[in-house]
Order: sequence, then structure tokens, then C-alpha cells
Amino acid sequence: MTAVRILLCDDHAVVRAGLLALLDSAPDIEVVGEAGTGEEALALAAKLTPDVVLMDLQLGAGIDGVETTRRLTATPGGGPHVLVLTTYDTDADITRAIEAGATGYLLKAERPDELFAAIHAAAQGRTALSAPVAGRVMANLRNPRPTLTDREQEILAKLSQGLGNREIAKALFISEATVKTHLGRIYDKLGVDTRAGAVAVAKEQRLLP
Repeated sequence: MTAVRILLCDDHAVVRAGLLALLDSAPDIEVVGEAGTGEEALALAAKLTPDVVLMDLQLGAGIDGVETTRRLTATPGGGPHVLVLTTYDTDADITRAIEAGATGYLLKAERPDELFAAIHAAAQGRTALSAPVAGRVMANLRNPRPTLTDREQEILAKLSQGLGNREIAKALFISEATVKTHLGRIYDKLGVDTRAGAVAVAKEQRLLP
């Protein structure tokens, strides 16, 4: 069996070293490169043509894992499959990664054998999801969560930090009137009529990234 060629992308060198040691123990998996940023992952993927990119979502400065995934999967002629490996399991993160083209979404708490199986599944273009992630995806299909725009999510995140309308407007470079308009739409979508209610529902339904 030909080994699956892997490119690691994680901004923590210690995590990459641990993954490299783990993956080296699998005879049918070969790590061909390591990247610490999204930009580096794009450059190495073009040069090394891996079968699968093992992608973290939070990459520090520069583009994040979701945007890197979007660019990799949009590569003319077909890019590598992207398997997200992260500690983040909010509905917002899962949805963004899948919409960006990720073939699978795993949590870093997975057992090594599950990671190996997911890598092989991803290399064949098959979906690989951690059990908690799969459960949440199914639950959302049965009971769809409110769909918030990117701007609404930004405002909701600021709201959860305790910022007032003026502070949110200043942070996002928009007017207070625009903030109030977005808040009205957020309240309608979440079925609430207060700021505290919006934050509570967002946390309950894991809408905050």
C-alpha cells in the first residue's frame, strides 16, 4: 500500500513534534512537511503536493485554518484533502471548516488509531468526523440552529465580552446605528429581546467561535 503523504499545519512546534512522532509510528503514513502558519502551509502544499493536510484552526498571526482550508481546496486542478485537527468544537467552527471544504473534522482528544483511520479516510475523499462532532452535526440537521452572518457573529462575540454599542461600533469601525440594526436581527433570530438573553442562547447553542 502506498503511504499517505501528510503535511502538518499547527502553530505550536511542540504539537507538531508530537504529531510527527506519532505519525512516524504508522508504516502507511508519511509526513512530508510541517507548517506553522497558513501562508507556509499554502506554499508547502504547492511544492510538496501532499494527499492530506492535517490542519489546526487557530494559527496565530496571518490567515487562520479555515481560510487556509478554503484556499487549499480551491486549488486549480484539485488540491489536497484537508483534515481539521483541533481542540475547538463549537458549531460555528465546525460549520465554517466544513463550508470551507474540509473533508473531516477531528478533535485532538482522539485516540491514535482513530486519527490514523481518519487520515486514510480523508485521503480517499471520505468524510471523517469525531463522534462528538458527528453527533452535533446530526443534531443540527434535525434542529437547525439560527444562521448568523459573519458580522452578526462578530457583534455577538463583542456582546459576550460585555462591550456596549458604542464600544462595539468603535471596535468594528461601524456606526452605532448599524450595531443597533444588527442587534435587532440577532435578537429576532435567537428569539430573545435582551443582550443577556442573546449571549445566553449563543452560549447554549454554541454559536460563538
